[in-house]
Amino acid sequence: MNRRELLALITAATGTAMIGSTALLGGCATTASAPAKFSAENIALLDEIAETILPRTETPGAKDAKVGQFMSVYVTDCYTLDERAIFHKGLLSLEAQCNKTYGRGFMALQPAERTAFISQLDQEARTTVAGGGVHYFTMIKQLTLFGFFTSEVGGTQVLRHMPIPGRYDGALAYKPGDRAWATR
Repeated sequence: MNRRELLALITAATGTAMIGSTALLGGCATTASAPAKFSAENIALLDEIAETILPRTETPGAKDAKVGQFMSVYVTDCYTLDERAIFHKGLLSLEAQCNKTYGRGFMALQPAERTAFISQLDQEARTTVAGGGVHYFTMIKQLTLFGFFTSEVGGTQVLRHMPIPGRYDGALAYKPGDRAWATR
């Protein structure tokens, strides 16, 4: 799988082009101001949100791939100032909305409450994106998928991986339920 295929899969999964993807193609550029820092609490929150999206089952989850740390680096290094502002304000909004709905922050919610809250945010984000807007949860969801499936854990333990490819075989057998290839 190459970068274009991965971006296409993320687009299909979230219904919109990946925000910040131009940074992958644009090269290095200096920013006009210092990037906003992520605290350890922010990274822990991002890890828990990502784990709710991609939980550990018989395969590793998002926390196993350190997706929260990945998001903090990607947002800091690849997002524009406007995109960073949307992302950071979104994290604050997420906590405020969670406190309003449940009377406590996301980290204090039970797994079923987290899933319900994330589903509510996903619906809100889909409506916003359908109207042509940008929603912070879409950014979080995209980065969760991108960070997980490009990590060593996602690429070798969840996707099928052949570190030393053999001969070319254009007619591989496929059975429903087979894992996708990380290296094809």
